Formats: sequence, structure tokens, C-alpha cells
Amino acid sequence: MTVAQPVPTWSVERIAGAPGSSVLGDVRRLAAAAAEADGNPPLSEQTLLTLRADGAGDRLLVFTARTAGQQDGELAGVAVITRGADGAVLELVVGPDCRGEGAGTALIEAVLAEGISDLQGWSHGNHSAAADLAARFGFVPVRELWRMRLTRAAAEQSVPEVRLPDGVVLRPFVRGQDEEAWLAANAAAFAHHPEQGATTRADLEARMDEEWFDADGFLLAVREEDGTLLGFHWTKVHAGLGAHPPMGEVYVVGVTPEAQGLGLGKALTVAGIEYLHGRGLQAIMLYVDADNTAAVALYRKLGFTRWDVDVMYAGKRALPTL
Repeated sequence: MTVAQPVPTWSVERIAGAPGSSVLGDVRRLAAAAAEADGNPPLSEQTLLTLRADGAGDRLLVFTARTAGQQDGELAGVAVITRGADGAVLELVVGPDCRGEGAGTALIEAVLAEGISDLQGWSHGNHSAAADLAARFGFVPVRELWRMRLTRAAAEQSVPEVRLPDGVVLRPFVRGQDEEAWLAANAAAFAHHPEQGATTRADLEARMDEEWFDADGFLLAVREEDGTLLGFHWTKVHAGLGAHPPMGEVYVVGVTPEAQGLGLGKALTVAGIEYLHGRGLQAIMLYVDADNTAAVALYRKLGFTRWDVDVMYAGKRALPTL
């Protein structure tokens, strides 16, 4: 006879501001375990950077779930709320061994008890459990962020040679020299984008301090006659995890308004792909908003195909009234 196992009772702790090093270590291990199990990182890069930022202050609210009565026990799940230019954003992850036991429900109930009116939440990979949880608590999809992937074999058939506009040359980013020029170019190129366009010097420095940062793969397109920065392609390499091999990423491609219409975006994208192939990578991915039809068309022409999707959910009460 099979004896039913008791369902755990979860204890949820609320942490305002950056968590201590012990909790942060638990969160990072939980996120790594979920990423290996699912093939998707459950927490965004920006969230992980904010979690360890000394000045996070009221921009960060963390809820952790452990078995009731075991505050020092293994972390079962975590919900992280970050505040930025686009409002309050939730990311929630439950450990692979604790799913289906109510930890996610306990976390979302604690989050909703805060009464945050503009709360939105990302589901990275949009797993069925996340979609079910969102629907149960009255959240609906409001944005799709596609992940597209290019294999080496497809690139050989579809990616052309780099053709830069006349008078434009490529060079690598130089740390200690190019930060302010890049921040200005990035803000101009992404004035319409609340996340990327709001990148600060602190955000840039934090990314340059990451192990993956490679200045040679941070390509700048400059006007040859005066060195003016016209565009850039910042590439990234994701280390292999478990059975998942390393993968390159078209991390950020931007073109300043004065250089629009010259074909520089495509040239920079191709140059970055060539750089990543030169590092021996067999697959390259990128993120693009599903409704950015021009970018999606360009990437498809270069051989990228839709691979996965991240979905942002919002409570019905947070949606605009038409």
C-alpha cells in the first residue's frame, strides 16, 4: 500500500533591500538548479545584479520560502520584485524538487499582500506551471519576448559578409575610455526602450565586472574621420551548464539616430556573429520583442528561428482602461 506523503507547510520571509550573503548564495544556487532543469535562467541578469547591489534600497523586495520551522533549511523558492523605469517587476522561481507542493502559491500570496498596483511578472520560458499560476491569480499576458537561435550550419547559408558604410570602421570597446560615449549612444539608440535606454554608469560597470565580459567582443562602429560613435554590437558568451553547451548571444545592438538608414544595424549584427563564430561557438541566441516586426524580419533573414519565449504578465487591474 502506498502511503501519501504530507504536503509541506511553507514559511515565507520578507526581505526589504539586498539580502545578506548567505541568502544571496542560496538564491543563486536555487536559480542555477532551476536553469539546469529547465534550460532557461529563471532570474534575469539585471535582477541578479540588483540582488547583490549595495544601493538596492527600496528598489528591491525579496520573499523566500522554506519548510515551516526550518529557517536555516534548504531554500524551496524565491520571489524577487525589482523597481525600475517600467514599474515593479516580479520574477519567481521554485526549486525543481519542490514543485507542485504549494511553495509557488505561498510566495505569490505574500507578494500580492503587498498591494502593489503596477506589478508585472516575467515567466522565462513560460512553463505551463507559471501560466497556470498567473491565470489562477488573475494575471494576463501583456508582452512576449522571443528568444531566437542561429545554428552554425544555418549561418553558413544565410549570413553575408560584413559590409560597413563608407567612412565607418569597427574597433573594440576600451574600458576607461569609452564608457560615457557608449552611455550617450545607448540612450539615444534606445530612447523608446524603458529598460535598455535607462542603463546607467553603475549598470555598465556591474556588467563589465562580470566574468563573461569580453571587451574584444564589444564592437564599436565609429566614424573614421573623427571617432564619433555611431553604433555598437555587444556580444556575450553563456558558459555551458550541465548538458547545455556554451552559447553566444547578440547581447545588444544599437545604432544612433544620426546613423539610421545606412545599413549599420545589419553590418554590426553580422560582425558580432562572425566574432562569436571565431570563438568556436556553434549556436547564437538573441532576445527580441515579438511585436518588433522589423527586427524579427532581419533576424529571420539572417537565419535565426524562434526558439523559446518569455512572457510578461500583469494583473487585470493594472491594465489601462480603454
